[in-house]
Amino acid sequence: MSAPLKGFRVVELSTMITAPLAGMMLADMGAEVVKVERPDGGDPFRSFRGGQYSPHFCSYNRNKRSVALDLQGDDGKAALTKLIEGADVLLDNFRPGVLDRLGFSDARLMELNPKLVRCSISGFGTDGPYAQRPAYDAVAQAIAGMSSLFVDPDAPALSGPTISDNVTGIYAAYGILSALLERERGGPARRVEINMLEATMAFMPDPFGYYTQMGMQNDPYLRVRTSQSYVFRCSDGRLVNVHMSSQEKFWKGFLAAIDRPELATDPRFAERAARIENYFDLSREAAGSFAQHPLDYWQEKLAASDVPFATVNKVEEVFDDPQVQHLKSFMDLEHPSEGTVRAVRNPVWIDGSREALPQVAPPVLGQHTAEVLAELGLTNKAEDTAGAD
Repeated sequence: MSAPLKGFRVVELSTMITAPLAGMMLADMGAEVVKVERPDGGDPFRSFRGGQYSPHFCSYNRNKRSVALDLQGDDGKAALTKLIEGADVLLDNFRPGVLDRLGFSDARLMELNPKLVRCSISGFGTDGPYAQRPAYDAVAQAIAGMSSLFVDPDAPALSGPTISDNVTGIYAAYGILSALLERERGGPARRVEINMLEATMAFMPDPFGYYTQMGMQNDPYLRVRTSQSYVFRCSDGRLVNVHMSSQEKFWKGFLAAIDRPELATDPRFAERAARIENYFDLSREAAGSFAQHPLDYWQEKLAASDVPFATVNKVEEVFDDPQVQHLKSFMDLEHPSEGTVRAVRNPVWIDGSREALPQVAPPVLGQHTAEVLAELGLTNKAEDTAGAD
């Protein structure tokens, strides 16, 4: 098996997460991704917690080549021009108007390469009252309504991983692949635009449906009440998650597992609608049972009753989870100067395998500048190419 996107070249003008993730997804499938970075530090994610090879940068930049170019100067612009002429995709997450000011308007890009798929990621779109505002993950989550589903207004605090950034990158890759497929079928090369606000809203359509179709006010517990999802503390302090959804068999299996048959006739819980309404009462009733036995006991009981459940793993515990171990979900990537980087594998299996997909460690800043410039027939002049081959 060969990598599905082998032979496609992507030029990535990006920082942080949105476009780097989209580029990495394409690179993971075999596309040649050339990441263009500023010579004076490169992608700010490189030094997010110090150094130039942070876990933040490494998480979103494997399988790429790094080229350090000063796009304010003539030499850098000439090199980018050459890259664009031979590319299939140009991917950027600049604010609207930046490419135009650099001399690479959409009209100019089409002159350079009529077959170029152009994908631009922004915070809020190319125009409108927020278009020029800076956008980061927490900002997009807040405007899209997502934060209101996590934050307690009486004790406001943000928590959890990036979501808006990541889903925007995924939607960008989806848009790029759709445009490439159309182009390969003889269609035109499209301009693809993704913004973080709409991507975040599209990622969570249910709350909007609750409101527009049922007039329901959303809160942080609406989804878990509706899906009948719970988390319980066992006697050994470990946490276990149960998700019964709408199937009656899971409710019956849950009662059998916790040995509480009387709850089936309790008016608060006899029907699913009542269980949704009395979610917190049911949680308290079941919590007393879970507190009597350790996690191992509950894993066995819940599995025997075919109840959807899972141990709530800490991040460091995920590596040793039996199913994660079985899937070999992590891989070690070796960089010649930076050592070993442990990474989550591409989750896409093709014909039952992932072994033919690229597995190259993230690059240091400018690692491939000389190499790529030579391929373009250019010389590596006075540019800062720290770490170049």
